[in-house]
Amino acid sequence: MEPVKVIMRYTDGRLIKGYTNDFSPNKTQFHVRSIDSSPTDMGVEVQIRDLKAVFFVKDFAGNPEYHEKKDFSGSQQAVGRKMEVTFKDGEVMVGSTMGHDPKRPGFFLTPADPQGNALRVFVIAAAVSRTRFLQ
Repeated sequence: MEPVKVIMRYTDGRLIKGYTNDFSPNKTQFHVRSIDSSPTDMGVEVQIRDLKAVFFVKDFAGNPEYHEKKDFSGSQQAVGRKMEVTFKDGEVMVGSTMGHDPKRPGFFLTPADPQGNALRVFVIAAAVSRTRFLQ
């Protein structure tokens, strides 16, 4: 598997940027190597239970001045069911999901705003206070 860019948000507020090539929603851990490390570096082991979410991103810098839209535009087609996710820290994300099962450790969410930096997000269920499906 080719390395992908990820930004991990921990439940304690930490943020780590790096590359992974062994992430799986069915595993309890994966490896991330720093953005400054060599491609042969194995990186550090990350435990899913410690995270809030894993953001699969276009780039590491993003645009700090960009305000992500929290809704779907009229012409935008959502793949899967539209959903609003409220994290325990108060952050709200809006996107669509193909496989939300509250019994699983997490689920993928495709953000509603295609202009944002996140391509998709693996939301850790234990970090969520509320989910609701949108019309």
